[in-house]
Amino acid sequence: MNTIERCVERFMAESTPDAPLWNIEKIHQGKINGWNYIDGCMMIALLNMYKITGEQRYFDFVENFLSYYVHEDGTILGFDESDYNLDNVCEGRVLFDVYAATGKEKYRKAMELIHGQILRQPRTYEGNFWHKKIYPNQVWLDGLYMAQVFYIRYTTQYENCAAYEDIRRQFATVRKRMFDPETGLYRHGYDASKTAFWAGEDGRSKNPWLRSLGWFCAALVDVIGYIEDGHEDFKAELTDIARELAANLLPYIDKTTGMLYQVPTEIGREGNYPETSGSAMVAYFYLKGARTGVLSPEYGPKGEAIFNSICERYLTERDGKLNLGGICLVAGLGPENNRRRDGSYEYYISEPVVENDAKGVAPFLLCYTELLLSK
Repeated sequence: MNTIERCVERFMAESTPDAPLWNIEKIHQGKINGWNYIDGCMMIALLNMYKITGEQRYFDFVENFLSYYVHEDGTILGFDESDYNLDNVCEGRVLFDVYAATGKEKYRKAMELIHGQILRQPRTYEGNFWHKKIYPNQVWLDGLYMAQVFYIRYTTQYENCAAYEDIRRQFATVRKRMFDPETGLYRHGYDASKTAFWAGEDGRSKNPWLRSLGWFCAALVDVIGYIEDGHEDFKAELTDIARELAANLLPYIDKTTGMLYQVPTEIGREGNYPETSGSAMVAYFYLKGARTGVLSPEYGPKGEAIFNSICERYLTERDGKLNLGGICLVAGLGPENNRRRDGSYEYYISEPVVENDAKGVAPFLLCYTELLLSK
């Protein structure tokens, strides 16, 4: 068993559905675990491990984990549609694979429950989903990964692709409203009402944030992978956005560390640091994009180089246990009663940096599985 697989084994061995080792955010906050995107990211990565290695223990772990949360009637422990929180859609994408493998109706019913939120999610005047009910009229890059991958899988499988135009339009609006031509990157958030305290006159937040860019990268390459043949214009439009961003990210890969920084436009500035989760998501974007033809082949080695740099800098062993460091615990914008989260440089570098959180571990494992596929 190699180093990476030993790391995975540790996470599975030391985790239960109600107390997963990788959910550092819940541990720090002292919250009871429930249905959430952090666990969802880890389940996605473990399912990929199963698909590529064929090792049944990975699937069994995921199914056992999901079964704890999904009741026989399809209701989900800790899921409340009335929150209208896109983060809570993320883990739903795992249900497709587990339902296909087990045939258990509770997973299909849970998919319908989550799709119901998609149907009723509040939207901006241009038709983009609000990130959460507590963030009215706000679009965050994070939300494209959280919701759109589930959305395209559902509409492809159950609705004969009926929602493709809706999905295409939401990505196009993000390109129009959140792209910054001066940097070639995207800002973290956009308030369509232009009233949020962190929003400028154009409605955008002040800075790009690496992990939000990573979420967007992963969303692009994953959504493109689920577009059915016969919808070439849709695929071409998203591919153009992906290729533009892939090229624009290259100057922000630090030549010294081989990684990207927490605030990617401020390499070397005091307090800034090479950040694992966002770097891993960019690496995954490059690796999968090159493998699937979304990006040109030369991006594959660039993704592998970023992955290797993360291993060299942040994958360590203590007392016989492997740990992955350099992970920003959490960052966001607002809400109104939390003005510290203002999108400034100073804010982004102030958030805790931790080890072993799934927001870093999961994309790291997705890179690993891409490398297995490419060998």
